[in-house]
Amino acid sequence: MAFSGGQIDALVMLDKKEDLMSVTISQYTKYTDKVASNRAISEAAWVRYTLIGLTLLFLSLFLFIPLAAVFTEALRKGAQTYFAAIVEPDALSAIKLTLIVAGIAVPMNLVFGVAAAWAIAKFEFRGKSFLTTLIDLPFAVSPVVAGLIYVLMFGLQGWFGGWLSDHDFKIVFAIPGIVLATTFVTFPFVARELIPLMQAQGKEEEEAALVLGASGWQMFWRVTLPNIKWGLLYGVILCNARAMGEFGAVSVVSGHIRGLTNTLPLHVEILYNEYNYAAAFAVASLLALLALLTLALKSYVEWQAAKNAADIEKEIKE
Repeated sequence: MAFSGGQIDALVMLDKKEDLMSVTISQYTKYTDKVASNRAISEAAWVRYTLIGLTLLFLSLFLFIPLAAVFTEALRKGAQTYFAAIVEPDALSAIKLTLIVAGIAVPMNLVFGVAAAWAIAKFEFRGKSFLTTLIDLPFAVSPVVAGLIYVLMFGLQGWFGGWLSDHDFKIVFAIPGIVLATTFVTFPFVARELIPLMQAQGKEEEEAALVLGASGWQMFWRVTLPNIKWGLLYGVILCNARAMGEFGAVSVVSGHIRGLTNTLPLHVEILYNEYNYAAAFAVASLLALLALLTLALKSYVEWQAAKNAADIEKEIKE
């Protein structure tokens, strides 16, 4: 069927009108979506200022003022008193024990967290949901109860206390008990950071590495670990902060033996109960500094993870 010149011009004009209408509709749709989004997130000025004011008030009452009070009381009697309290033998022993316990508990939780996250995210098996629930158990159980469990099991009158005593091995009121209690209350942190991350990533890359001839360790070191490194570091930071600041479970199993089984939180309690407030706040300031350092590391890890995600997205688009 042949078209005349006028008909062809009419068809071209009609096509241009349809294209223009399509562009106009697309622009209008984007505009309406933007307006709807702005309406969804915008509020009246007084509402925004009220919410910001309440947030700042809450942070001031429960974070900024207490934190400032710790350092103010720690330095009230001067820097000499402050440093004397920190280098005092019992304080140094508490610092050393805290580092030892964290140095053992955190790597143990690191290994457990990676293994548990791998099993839950990559495999299907009976009892998977029950295992996930068990990982969350320390979040639901009081740390004091956790400490009492270890006393019941390994104390002198406990289930295995007689056997341990006969073999001259102490767990409760000694470093092994403190390590066990600390490990129990901190083991969800690494696993809980990695499980959703590994589930979101799937297992296609690992399967592809195996198909290409990689061994299990090669697959883990070259594929899995690079993909989870920031989540892993984030979980380790939180785990370490909790390990160094744990009080309840450690208080039950330590025996409060000064210079031997006291960690930093327990040493602060003893100094405060002795009305040695300057020394108590000086040692407490170390824990506060640890919290600030943890916050800084956490922020850096989040920023670096977001930066890497943006770089990857940019490479995909290019």
